[in-house]
Amino acid sequence: MVTSVLAGFAASAVLIVAIGAQNAFVLRQGLRREHVLAVVAICAVSDLVLILAGIGGLGAVVSARPGAVTAIRWIGAAFLVSYAIMAARRAARPSTLNPAERTPTTLGATLITCLALTYLNPHVYLDTVLLLGSIAQQHPHRWLFGIGAAAASLVWFAALGAGAHKLGPLLARPAAWRVLDGVIALVMLGVAVNLATG
Repeated sequence: MVTSVLAGFAASAVLIVAIGAQNAFVLRQGLRREHVLAVVAICAVSDLVLILAGIGGLGAVVSARPGAVTAIRWIGAAFLVSYAIMAARRAARPSTLNPAERTPTTLGATLITCLALTYLNPHVYLDTVLLLGSIAQQHPHRWLFGIGAAAASLVWFAALGAGAHKLGPLLARPAAWRVLDGVIALVMLGVAVNLATG
């Protein structure tokens, strides 16, 4: 039983730590100290729901509907391109203000962005629903595997969101935020191109 939990934790951790759109967004929110708890909660609860759905058999349903996966892929790519453009504009615009001191984004706008980065990303379905769901089927205690996988997600997002402010001194200058936004723009664009050509 414990082996299944640990296997789920390890499998999820390997998949989730890779830099992507969702991780970049959580990092940015953590650095700004803006709606971090809500963002971490959405990411962790979403992973829990998707992991349990994959274990429950949603992966087979998704695989049987390639048209739906294609539609999600294109919608997700378009959203990521628009987010990349916004990040690139922030990077290109010189500012004397530290972004952490700028007018905060509303909770509603932050949550919509977080939900879009989570559910419009086909990689979430491939990794979380299909891959983790398939791996879980190989364990005698597949639901415990799922709990371990969800625990890894919670630990990662909480650490990323809460630990990001430790980078604050490194990002005290606006120029450093411009570099960060430039990196975020490249990551989002890279993921969007990967989705569109995928």
